[in-house]
Amino acid sequence: MKSFSEPARELFHRIRQNAILVGLFSLVWFILRTGTKPSRVVYPCQRVAAANTYMWITVCVLPFLLAVPKEISAKINKKKFIIIVLVAIVAGSAVLFGLNEIGKQPRYGLKVTEKLAKFQPSSSIFVMNGTSGNDEGVDELINLMGERGLLFYKSSETGKNKGSTGLIASNDVIIIKINSQWDERGGTNTDLVKALIQAIVNHPDGFKGEIIVADNGQAQFGPTNRGGSLNYSRNNAEDTSQSVQKVIDSFAGSYNVSTYLWDTITTKRVNEYSEGDIDDGYVVNTTANPRTRIMVSYPKFKTKFDTYVSFKRGIWNPQTQTYDSERLKVINVPVLKSHGGYGVTACVKHYMGVVSDKLTVQLGYRTHNTVGLGGMGTEMVETRFPTLNILDAIWVNAVPNAGPPTSFDDATRVNVIAASTDPVALDYWASKYILLQVAKLKGYSARALTTMDPNYTVPGYFGYWLRASMQEISRVGYQTTADEDYMNIYIGDLQTLQMRTQQN
Repeated sequence: MKSFSEPARELFHRIRQNAILVGLFSLVWFILRTGTKPSRVVYPCQRVAAANTYMWITVCVLPFLLAVPKEISAKINKKKFIIIVLVAIVAGSAVLFGLNEIGKQPRYGLKVTEKLAKFQPSSSIFVMNGTSGNDEGVDELINLMGERGLLFYKSSETGKNKGSTGLIASNDVIIIKINSQWDERGGTNTDLVKALIQAIVNHPDGFKGEIIVADNGQAQFGPTNRGGSLNYSRNNAEDTSQSVQKVIDSFAGSYNVSTYLWDTITTKRVNEYSEGDIDDGYVVNTTANPRTRIMVSYPKFKTKFDTYVSFKRGIWNPQTQTYDSERLKVINVPVLKSHGGYGVTACVKHYMGVVSDKLTVQLGYRTHNTVGLGGMGTEMVETRFPTLNILDAIWVNAVPNAGPPTSFDDATRVNVIAASTDPVALDYWASKYILLQVAKLKGYSARALTTMDPNYTVPGYFGYWLRASMQEISRVGYQTTADEDYMNIYIGDLQTLQMRTQQN
């Protein structure tokens, strides 16, 4: 006697073997699942449904239309009939082949506007709209900065985007600090990383320095519960197989570009080079900061190209036994997303990838617990303050308390990158005008939105600890603000700029 499940399995098997039913069910599924959110068409299940639908249209529907009896087709205007057939073909083709293009468009058209600060001193934020990372977005962002007086290239010659006040010199050693603890959309966009490296090596004076792409996933958590990786199989990029390591490998032989996963040294405590310790590891200040309770820690390591780097002190010269602090620059490149414990992770929170959480746990002062007291602000100013912050908001996680892991399905495409020398101002603006706005459009409650609201300043919330971090930064003299009246917002749109260039 057959069990109840056996007839069901047999029926399911017959349905699977019936191309007409599979195609019809796929079409129904595609319509219902996509609903009012077109960006869902890039989901794996939607891609399969779309392919089945296209096959159904071309194999079943079109032959049926072409086989309409003559007495019926005679009543149909030939032009109309041809139009019907063409529309069916185009619609089917669009479903199958247009998915990537649909997926490349922003899910929400956020309105961001320019404004000038009412008061001085002010912090400037530069925003580039409409970029996927795999385009001219970084170059146009650098142009926007240059037009407003923030020169990217340091040079003895004055010109476009270059001058004596520029940020990056041709012989600098640059650490590009990314997020690598999470795969999929939880990590920094690798197209953005590649474009940034290309911009650096395109230095008008010729690039003779070194670039290190680095992060500390703390050898814990992450998709494997073992910390970060620079070689994930699923990455935040147009080509999701493009890992950070693949990006670096593309520059091999042409420039001194390498990676360093600080997870590998995060449990090894060392002393500074000047104290006779040449080993890679983490230096820890065992005296906790009296305000934020953080034990400041930072990596020191030798790169693939035999350069000795102290994140705090600079480039160590073994021959002269001296540090060159000026040559070491940090470009902070986080991805904008929600955080289950601290509401938002962006530029300031990103410095958790500089510290050693494990070593400080052993000493009784876990660094992660100090974020809510402003500990990352202390970390920034007592080690090395970022030369520039570039916030990756191409894909964001606007689901309250859901991050920092971010799957492909949970991410929202916004197509924005933004830069500032002030990490607090950039975090404030991006959380209010990108993350919070997307969350509102997704329909989250006012209560849920407080976790990402930079103006909700109750202790324990993002707005509170962002200001606590700001106080630590301003204490030592860096320009920083969480007040919009002290912010300049400059907006560029990549598509508009490209059209203008083509017309010229």
